Amino acid sequence: MANLEKGSSKLLNAWAFYDWANSVYALVISSTIFPLYYGALFRQKEIDEILILGFSVRSEALISYVTALGFLIIAFISPLLSGIADYLGNKNFFLKLFCYVGALSCMSLYFFSLDTVVLSLVSYLLALIGFWGSLVFYNSYLPDIAHKEQQDKISAKGFSLGYIGSVVLLLICLTMVMSVDDSQKLQMMRYSFLLVGIWWMGFSQYTYYHLPDNKSENKFHKNIFFNGFKELRKVWKQIKELKALRRYLGAFFVYSMAVQTIMIIAAYFGEKEVQWGDDSKRTMGLIVSILLIQLIAVFGAWLTSKASAKFGNIKVLIAINFFWVLICTFAYFVITPQDFYITAAFVGLVMGGIQSLSRSTYSKFIPADATDTTSFFSFYDVAEKVGIVIGMLTYGYIADITGKIQNAILFLILFFVVGLLLLLRVPKNE
Repeated sequence: MANLEKGSSKLLNAWAFYDWANSVYALVISSTIFPLYYGALFRQKEIDEILILGFSVRSEALISYVTALGFLIIAFISPLLSGIADYLGNKNFFLKLFCYVGALSCMSLYFFSLDTVVLSLVSYLLALIGFWGSLVFYNSYLPDIAHKEQQDKISAKGFSLGYIGSVVLLLICLTMVMSVDDSQKLQMMRYSFLLVGIWWMGFSQYTYYHLPDNKSENKFHKNIFFNGFKELRKVWKQIKELKALRRYLGAFFVYSMAVQTIMIIAAYFGEKEVQWGDDSKRTMGLIVSILLIQLIAVFGAWLTSKASAKFGNIKVLIAINFFWVLICTFAYFVITPQDFYITAAFVGLVMGGIQSLSRSTYSKFIPADATDTTSFFSFYDVAEKVGIVIGMLTYGYIADITGKIQNAILFLILFFVVGLLLLLRVPKNE
């Protein structure tokens, strides 16, 4: 393990490189190949609903409920583990643990089948937990490895590397899928799941080698098991005394519900609601749309970083939320592939920016003398995950009872409007 000084370019680049490693899950599993594979399994059996634990559930609602369960689990366990990591100083260990669980679970999606749907959904659930669980500890490294004036730039660089790296693997997967006839496409998709796990585990080794471990001399004992919740309570007491941070976190909680829900359901929306014509056009069209989002998001993250330096983080976040309202309004009427491409382009422009700027803005609001940065970021992540649970349950319930995903978009618009209004309350001088 290397021993690099805080703020050094090599350390910063090694931290950002984990985005290159893990973002293939977000793109290939969460956003493109798996949603296509999942939808194809239902079309192959010519069904829209499936019986789960005695209940008949629509395909799009089922995946949203399982996703919500995954984020609920993350919201509960991350404080437990972050408390242990803070006390023992071994956040590197937990970063690796969640990475390996997620990567291996991605590989096990090779066996995903509606005939064993419950067991298959467990693999999907564990992959999600692995990805998002690792981000708790990855994000918490930011104030440890970068000075405040470096955080916006390196946060944006991480997202940019993630978009580029995931696009590289997606292009490989796309080549595999489109190079065979329709009878073999599902098999190629299964191979894509294996590639995601290998990519994620392999490239993350560079990050692990350079990140500091900072192990303490403290020994594990049962009293530290709930340290994370105690730390969250302590962090909340601090946040209540920090007006700007408290108001920002409230705004983030609301608009993040919509942002993360859109990122998760966009591919399922495109796969199910857009009139592609046939399966080959659906596969190509959806992957092209997601590629468009990813490539434009690289530019969007860079543009947002520049704008925040000139106008300030909060003003830029207000503008981005307003832009999201316009995008969702347009998306409500999306039917044709052309409409979906236009929406994808504008989503890409603001998606990377709002993620990277939200993370670095929160980091800046953390007191300079804070030593428990993992706990602060654990609080941030818990707020985000609980928001996603609410967003996904809302989406799934509305899609299930109305049979139309567009109806759920109306609630996402409401989340952005409320988030925008709450951002206006964050003190401008801070």
